[in-house]
Parts: sequence; structure tokens; C-alpha cells
Amino acid sequence: MTIHFIGAGPGAADLITVRGQTLIARCPVVLYAGSLVPREVLAVAGKQARVIDTAPLTLDEIIEEMRAAHAADQDVARVHSGDPSLYGAIGEQMRRLRALGIDYDITPGVPAFAAAAAALGRELTLPEVSQTVVLTRTTMKASPMPDGEDLATLATAGATLAIHLSVRNLKHVVETLSPVYGAECPVAVVYRASWPDEQIIRGTLTDIRAKVRAAKITRTALILVGRVLGDEDFVDSKLYDPTHTHVLRPRKRA
Repeated sequence: MTIHFIGAGPGAADLITVRGQTLIARCPVVLYAGSLVPREVLAVAGKQARVIDTAPLTLDEIIEEMRAAHAADQDVARVHSGDPSLYGAIGEQMRRLRALGIDYDITPGVPAFAAAAAALGRELTLPEVSQTVVLTRTTMKASPMPDGEDLATLATAGATLAIHLSVRNLKHVVETLSPVYGAECPVAVVYRASWPDEQIIRGTLTDIRAKVRAAKITRTALILVGRVLGDEDFVDSKLYDPTHTHVLRPRKRA
């Protein structure tokens, strides 16, 4: 018996991995985060499967469902949105399972920032513009950020920022980043990336707050900040440069 933590992807039912879909189809118990995982993802679950929305449950109640399944020797598909390693709150679940001696594994999923970049039609790591992507959030009602991981500190690198769980804290984001990135730095807010009601709002640190307010977006949105979102004047990658040789493309003899 195993608890399978599964990344369901950002929303679109066909962005889940084949492995994740297969596990959902064969597990007799399916626990899913109903506030973020669409029911379409669960369409492959068996007709006799016990499907439980964990959104209204506490951690203790979720673990009890897992413990009961373990006692009945039933595998569990524990379905989280995006990739479960990012803001998935799986750490405390796995810690409890280890204490109970219950086996688990993890199936990765397409993360929200990747779906947002795809929706924008952008590469987040352009040569000589940005080669680093920082995945972070800001402090709101959730647990505080650890020392040294505040937005002002992270901004000093000038990297592309993917800021989660912070659209309601956009004022702080703008005020913190503007002195470092510049008021005209491109910003994109992607609401429910890959869902049917996906919205994309493009702007700069100067005007993004007004645009997001006008769109009445207050949750389930990712903020992307960086010159990669607007810069067209970048050099080509060396990867496909005819003068760049490597083991799979050795230098041609004259």
C-alpha cells in the first residue's frame, strides 16, 4: 500500500503526466485539493473509487483518511495542483506518514510558473538578460518568509521573478521592486494559467496594479517580473551557433 502524491499540473486536464493519470485511474481512494484541482482531472478515477475533496479538511483529518486506507490495504492518489514540491504543503503530510510507517512516493507535475510562461509565449532565461528564475512569495496570512528571503533581498540579483500567492500584495511587490528593476520593467499577472477562464494582464511596475484592480483579480494568479518579458534585443544562444562546437556537433574539417 502506498500514498501517491501526484502533481495534477496547473489546471488543464491534459497537462497532468501519464504516470499521474495512471495512478489516479487505479487507486481505490483519491484525495484531491478541490479548490485548485479541477474535477476533469479526476475523470479517470474508477467508478468505485472513494473520491474526497480535502479543501474543507484539516491535516489531522487528511492523515486519518490515509491511515484508514492503509489499514484497508488501499493505495491512495493524493492529488495536488501544479507540482507538489512547490507550495504543496506535502512536507507535513509526508512527515506524518513517516511517523506512521506508511509508504509514499511523489509524481511531479507541470508547475504554474511554467504554464504561465507558456501562456505568455516567453522564455524566462534569455542569454545575457536573465539566466536565473527565482520562485518565491510574499508574507501575507501564511507563514512568514525566512530571514534573507524577503523580496527586497531576492530582488538584488535582478533575476526573473515568479511570485506566487501574492496578487493581493501587489502594492508591496511594486513598491519593493521598482527601485531595483525600474518603473518600466515588464510585469505579467497570469490568472488561472491553462484553465478555461485564464486571463493574462501585461504591464509594467508603473501600471500593473491599476490593470489588475480593473480586472478584479484577487487570487489564483502568478506574478512574473523581469526584462525577459519585454526584451527583444537579446543575443542568440550559443547552443545552435555554427561556431559553437561540442561532442554532438564537432568542428567540421575543411
